[in-house]
This record gives sequence, C-alpha cells and structure tokens, in this order.
Amino acid sequence: MKTALTLFILTMITMTSIAQQLKPLSYQDGAQKLNGLMTSTPAKNGPGVLILPAWKGIDNEAKQAALQLEKEGYVAFIADIYGEGNVPADNTAASKIAGQYKADYKAYQRRIAAALEQLKKAGAAPTKIAVIGYCFGGTGALETARGGLPVAAVVSIHGSLSKAADRTNTPIAPKVLIQHPAADKSVSKEDYEGLVKELNDGHADWQIITYANSGHTFTNPESPEYNPIMAKRAWDHMLLFLKEVLDK
Repeated sequence: MKTALTLFILTMITMTSIAQQLKPLSYQDGAQKLNGLMTSTPAKNGPGVLILPAWKGIDNEAKQAALQLEKEGYVAFIADIYGEGNVPADNTAASKIAGQYKADYKAYQRRIAAALEQLKKAGAAPTKIAVIGYCFGGTGALETARGGLPVAAVVSIHGSLSKAADRTNTPIAPKVLIQHPAADKSVSKEDYEGLVKELNDGHADWQIITYANSGHTFTNPESPEYNPIMAKRAWDHMLLFLKEVLDK
C-alpha cells in the first residue's frame, strides 16, 4: 500500500511539473478550436520541433518528448489534431477518428500545417523545423513529407507506413528518418517495401532504422511493449538526426 501511494504521489508531482513547464496554446483550423502545448523557452529564431501525438491525442510520451527536446535546445510544440471536444475516450474511439484522418489525409495535412504556423509564431526559424510523430503521429510525419509542407526533416516513430493505393508517389523534399520496430504486427512486408519505393521514387534523403525485439509501441513507457534499451537508442538516433539537420 505504501509503495502504491508513493508511486501515485511521484506521478502527481511529475504531472504537475509537466503542466507548469508546458504552456497551453489555443489556435484554430477554420471553426475548430485546437489546444496544443508549447515549451516555455523562447525560440529566438532557433530550431523547432513539432510533435504529432499518438492516436489518443496528447499523451505523456508526447509531453516528455517536448520537455526533453527543450533541454536539447529546441522549442517544441505538441499539435492537437482532433480538436476540442473530439479527444477519444478509448481505443475504439481512437481507432475510428485516427482512421478518418488517415483516409482524409488532406485534412490531416491541414491540421499539421496549422500547428507548424504556431511553431513559427513562437519564434522557430522557418528553415529549421522538424516534425516527429508517434504511432498515428508517425503517419502524420510521413504525410507532412508527402504533402510538401515546408519542413527540413520528418521522423516517423513506429508509424503506419502505408498509403492508399490510388495515391501517386511525389517528390519528397524533407530528410526522412523512419524508426521501425521489428515486431510491429501492424506493418506488413508490402507496406514496408511500398514506402521504400515511395521514398526512392521521391528522390528523398531517407533512412530506416529497425529495432530488434520491439513491438509497435516500444518507445512508450506506459505500454506493455516498452523496450527501454531500444527506446533509448531510438531517442539518441533521433537527436543525432535532428542535430545534423537543424543545428547547421
């Protein structure tokens, strides 16, 4: 009982700390109100990172990533893709709404573009912005590149790699890093090979790192698939990539 109470208290302290360090920021996509979170350190024309959260919306993994990126010298903004009043309550609802944005990819790209504008308004240099995403957000990172949004780089972390068969491959300007868990049952061999072809057809600067003994949500400490060794490696690989692309 004491152990459980101690863990609860530590969790509440951590969440309070996060709430104090990340600033709520409301913005719009048409009539839809969106509620993102921004790090507190001013960008001053420095590098910025847009974080696209997983399918349940802004979660602890996205928040912790923002805070850690701030320590590395980046201004970070966590996007709200679904909008106020649309946050899914469970996996079933999350699957449904995420599926809607995967199908209506132009709406997804528009929400990402709206979030990128907020990052620029916070002072991030327009030529030094990267987009990273987890799970559903990893799909969004790829949609950022597919949509020709003006960013230097994208990082897809255990994201879906496929796109609709009737979509043509187009030029891909941002540098691309794919962090792929080897045991991700949601990604087929055809999806993987299709993405490689898409990146090659688009003449992209790309790399895929595959992490052994890792299921779909291997980077999330709250997931039963969490692999701390591979999660740490993935984080370090991402930082190395961001440093090369953004800290020129």
